[in-house]
Amino acid sequence: MRFPPLYAIVDPLDTARDPVALAQMLLAGGARLLQLRLKQASSGELLAVAKAVQPLAQAHGARFLVNDRPDVARAVGADGVHLGQDDLPIAAARRVLGPGPLVGISTHDLGEARVAAAAGADYVAIGPIYATTSKEKALAPRGLELMRVVRAALPATTLVAIGGITAETAPAVRAAGADAVAVIGALTRAPDVAAAVRELLARL
Repeated sequence: MRFPPLYAIVDPLDTARDPVALAQMLLAGGARLLQLRLKQASSGELLAVAKAVQPLAQAHGARFLVNDRPDVARAVGADGVHLGQDDLPIAAARRVLGPGPLVGISTHDLGEARVAAAAGADYVAIGPIYATTSKEKALAPRGLELMRVVRAALPATTLVAIGGITAETAPAVRAAGADAVAVIGALTRAPDVAAAVRELLARL
């Protein structure tokens, strides 16, 4: 499976930006893979935003994933779901979504990545690569070496790097073996989100 090089995450963080407007700006800059991540939203709020973002992504030819919630992904016709280690197992998410949509999962070491690949994840996220302020209680950064190790162990698996990645560091992360880089803060907190997306894509 081919992923776009940029995996843009729609999360306002501390900016107070409207998530739908944020998604529009990411798409306008050229992002073609969005994940909606609203950790503090209620189920109803998440569903409403997902309903608004899904057709925007579709109009731009972009894939649209929902974080944590396969039920919401299915309800809005999203292209898939991204799971954490404490969310539903991959097999359970597939039962909710059916056979077509993507199921990806976050992992933090080689053991978790191997388990995810064996369970049939469509892609495996690795991180945090660098220190990040986008996640509460973030784990210690893993560095590029973990990406190299996982790529060597799982050569056929689609790998997405996440955690503190910027336009400056993204090329090195790709070179270490990532098929795509997931970015939150460097885009969401940029004064001009669309311009930040364009710069990052140019470097990739």
